Amino acid sequence: MNKLTSPPNPSADHADDYCGTTYAAKLLGLSVGSIQHLVEQGELAGWKTQGGHRRISLSSVRAYQVKHNIKNTTQKTAPDKRLRVLLVEDDTLTREMLQQYMDNTSPSIDCTAVSSGLEALMEISNIKPHLMISDLKMPGIDGFELLRTLRQNPQFKGMKILALSALNSDEIESRGGLPINVIYKSKPVKADWFDGFFLGLSIDLTGS
Repeated sequence: MNKLTSPPNPSADHADDYCGTTYAAKLLGLSVGSIQHLVEQGELAGWKTQGGHRRISLSSVRAYQVKHNIKNTTQKTAPDKRLRVLLVEDDTLTREMLQQYMDNTSPSIDCTAVSSGLEALMEISNIKPHLMISDLKMPGIDGFELLRTLRQNPQFKGMKILALSALNSDEIESRGGLPINVIYKSKPVKADWFDGFFLGLSIDLTGS
């Protein structure tokens, strides 16, 4: 199978036809580096988005599973029922820690992490996340502007948003506050809080 440099169908309506590198690694029980190598060798079909994030064709992943008799490590959750998460965090250490947490929490979470509000706006229509986790204080397009922009877009009306920040309530109000239906949690956030958050997260994936 030849590797791809652009998606076979870039329409956002087909977000379930592909996944991120981390989720593909979960499906095949391989490392992220191995997935990237398989794409480079043409064993898996993949491409990069405008923001430089790799996307992997799910059909090529399934074909690889069959070819190499690999058991689906996420068989309890079908690929098109995965929880798509967009993580927006400019601090490298925090971003990597949160992504690693989600990667280890459940094989059904497909998390894409970006470092700025601009990257989030570039990626979000392709990812169509069920949940966006965003920092508020970021350079350029900060979390406040990002959240307000997305809440004004009917396309993301049903998307759940979790805002994380070290800003106190007065500082947040001084910046205009948060849009409605945004969950707020003060940093630092402990892992057990996230455990409860994801356990109680109710998202109708069939209607997304």
